Amino acid sequence: MNDLPQAIWRKASLSAHNGGCVEVAALHGSVGVRDSRRPEDGAHVVPAATFAGFLADVRGGRFSS
Repeated sequence: MNDLPQAIWRKASLSAHNGGCVEVAALHGSVGVRDSRRPEDGAHVVPAATFAGFLADVRGGRFSS
């Protein structure tokens, strides 16, 4: 995806507290997700609607143990 070099990456607010390092970037109708410790490894890019559904599931407790 051509937008990745110009993307503005944002780290998850709770990322530092639980050992995870996740960054996201809005990409014209898509969302990029990457490991902030290894950005050179690339990113997963998904449609914005898919990412919004994932966030709704997280907020709803779907992935809680």
